Amino acid sequence: MKIQKSKLSVSKIILLIAFLLFNTGGIKAQNNNTMKTHNSDTEAITDAVENYYFKGIYEGDVLLLGSIFYPGSFVFGDVNGQPYFKTEALYLDGVKNRQSPKDSGKPFKGEILSIKVVNSIAIAELNVKMYDFNYRDFLSFHKIDGKWLIVNKMLTNLSE
Repeated sequence: MKIQKSKLSVSKIILLIAFLLFNTGGIKAQNNNTMKTHNSDTEAITDAVENYYFKGIYEGDVLLLGSIFYPGSFVFGDVNGQPYFKTEALYLDGVKNRQSPKDSGKPFKGEILSIKVVNSIAIAELNVKMYDFNYRDFLSFHKIDGKWLIVNKMLTNLSE
């Protein structure tokens, strides 16, 4: 009687192991598809930041910069401890009416610190050195009609 129980237990264990091995393969395939989507979204946001956001700020190109902002979005933060709030339109107007970092001759460096994507939303943390400022920017993105757009910008000036 004990021998039959052992054979039964070994059979159950073998079946359980086989079941787990087959299901693990399915889970890996699902995670790979999710990862591919996540990577392409991260690449699209990286492209938007590097070729529209940084370039638009550096050159003072408000058409380029404005093309990745959702109309009516907001810019919040503080600069040297002073509260900062503008609509996207007022922010772009300020960029338009100031000397661009490119024309100022001062160094400019934009750096992506991190990008986190969850479904159709994302956040990018950036460091932007321009003029005499060292900004930390947090850009909130939303994927709208297949395009990643900035829906909110938060910034602060860090002391060096």
